[in-house]
Amino acid sequence: MSYVTAQQLSKSFADNTVFEDIHFTIEKGEFITLLGPSGCGKSTLLRSLAGLNPVDSGQIWVDGEEITHQAPQQRGIGMVFQSYALFPNMTVEANIAFGLKMKGLSSSAIKPDVAKVIELVELTGKEHHYPHQLSGGQRQRVALARALVVKPRILLLDEPLSALDAKIRKHLRQQIRDIQKEMNLTTIFVTHDQEEAMIMSDRIFLMNKGEIVQAGTPEEIYTQPADEFVAGFMGHYNLVAADKAKDLFNIDADSKVAIRPESIYVKEAGRQYGSHISAPQLATIKNHQLLGNVIRYQVDVQECELTVDLLNRSSERLLANGSQLELLFNLNEIQPVRA
Repeated sequence: MSYVTAQQLSKSFADNTVFEDIHFTIEKGEFITLLGPSGCGKSTLLRSLAGLNPVDSGQIWVDGEEITHQAPQQRGIGMVFQSYALFPNMTVEANIAFGLKMKGLSSSAIKPDVAKVIELVELTGKEHHYPHQLSGGQRQRVALARALVVKPRILLLDEPLSALDAKIRKHLRQQIRDIQKEMNLTTIFVTHDQEEAMIMSDRIFLMNKGEIVQAGTPEEIYTQPADEFVAGFMGHYNLVAADKAKDLFNIDADSKVAIRPESIYVKEAGRQYGSHISAPQLATIKNHQLLGNVIRYQVDVQECELTVDLLNRSSERLLANGSQLELLFNLNEIQPVRA
């Protein structure tokens, strides 16, 4: 049996079904991300694994033990919330030690464990500070340390980075991943941020409307979308109707096909292209967005609007709205998607 197994989990609140017949397995030491839009059920599923929201039906197993009906404190699970949930009247050290005190451990047993995780999350020197004296990133690291110090069997993270600014967020997500690998800690992370999921995960469980619509490695989810929702949610795929696929790519399709913006090229004079590259198609630029190292163009080609991502090599190569260009399509990157 896998380290974590969920079988036929269902949860409703009154007449609202949040998720139904959810099943998955997780191996020891894996970093799993529950990814999806707001309201898809990912946070409720996480809280159900923690025992904070009892499931209506189904079973949860951890390391060969069924925990479906166990109280949260009996499950051996650590959880970090978006809101930090720190005690404002306790110091950093006391907040982190709280879970160990609840277990009845002595101060002499608690002190070295607390000191170790304080060093692990880079809070040395902040032991006697109170939450109001810390930055948002520091408070979130206290919450992480508090979850780690009890040596949980599983670590659950419910959008812990969403309230932080971009620079701190990038640093902390790498720190969380490094700690998780060092401790070989089975971790389930909730986010609605595709980039975050792609960077941090061993596998992604992509959710929509209470279902896991696709599970796989970040590369699998990104390059092999299971349906239109996945293609639309991951990577700004272009979805092209079957009849248009014949006009644009000269391929026969029974359903919509998807192609990523970076798999569309601008024809360069004098360059030779392989057989996997389509014949050129004349396109007109409707508008563009500068996204740092990438310029995202919206173009019209054969009465079909497509998104094209090009590297921002220099400002001199920026193509103006209304310009015409010849587009090439990587035929190996075109794939059918179901509705």
